[in-house]
Amino acid sequence: MNALDRFRLDGQVAVVTGGNRGIGKAIATAFAEAGAAVAIAGRDEERNERAAAELVAGGATAVGVRADVTSRADLTALHDQVTRQLGPVDVLVNNAGIGIHGESLSISDEDWDRVMATNLSAVWKASQVFGASMVERGAGSIVNVGSMSGMIVNRPQWHAPYAVSKAGVHHLTKSLAAEWAPRSVRVNAIAPGYTKTEISDIDSPEYKHYWIDEVPMQRYAQSSEIAPAALYLASPASSFVTGEILVVDGGYTLW
Repeated sequence: MNALDRFRLDGQVAVVTGGNRGIGKAIATAFAEAGAAVAIAGRDEERNERAAAELVAGGATAVGVRADVTSRADLTALHDQVTRQLGPVDVLVNNAGIGIHGESLSISDEDWDRVMATNLSAVWKASQVFGASMVERGAGSIVNVGSMSGMIVNRPQWHAPYAVSKAGVHHLTKSLAAEWAPRSVRVNAIAPGYTKTEISDIDSPEYKHYWIDEVPMQRYAQSSEIAPAALYLASPASSFVTGEILVVDGGYTLW
């Protein structure tokens, strides 16, 4: 196997939560291009099916599965359905997430709980559900989508719940990696910087100074620039890598 072959996912089954748009969709596309059969999971069934159909049209094997990642029952059903349809899951990408902006004194308990449930507790639950079969088989790779926000305090928009949830994802990544390494299950994370997606307001002029000018590379990322990092961590190319947080931020956290 040469170096480029080690980035292939031929014969593997991958699940990408929140894989129907943005960074998740770019990751699902990259995995399909690398040869994996991909299951796209999210709450929007129509969007899931549309994203899966795009991959199938490109020659890949893909399915869309409706699932609320905050529900352990949904995650268990997702695991079982994908296993029945595509085979044992080799790769899990915990990408689904939400963000709430606001000053800390204005954030309600409900908003805090909603962010934590989606961004952190769901990663814990999904890792347990899918990790159980990976540990049993003695093989698997989990890639969590954290954020540079888990390492710094963003400005000018304040979003403490989001940052705290992503810092938790980073530490959960390391904790599971240490625990499951002897069972040949690798757990890593990517920490994207400012990235242009369908729902981001990254082009807003009032944020240009903070979100573009202060980035050493003087620009934001496209989702397609984040996906290869996830592919590296999911594939045999990173076979001796676990517990790492791979920052993809154009150098923002260097300052």
